[in-house]
Amino acid sequence: MAGKISQQKAPEQTFKEVEYLKDLIERHAPVRVRLTDDEEVDGVVEFCDSGFIRLTREGKPNLFLYKHDIKYLYELS
Repeated sequence: MAGKISQQKAPEQTFKEVEYLKDLIERHAPVRVRLTDDEEVDGVVEFCDSGFIRLTREGKPNLFLYKHDIKYLYELS
């Protein structure tokens, strides 16, 4: 039956986001977060749940960022 197409749907969630955020928290990795309004903030992810992350910043107030306001984030080297 060569060429048969699978009828299975891709999963809605892979939970890779949760794994990645937990890894960042454990390693205290510095990140840059780009928000949907294109503002960027730097810090360390200290906590996350299904709706937001807490970003700790050196010398500045900590931020609680709603995930729906985050365009993307990446590690700083």
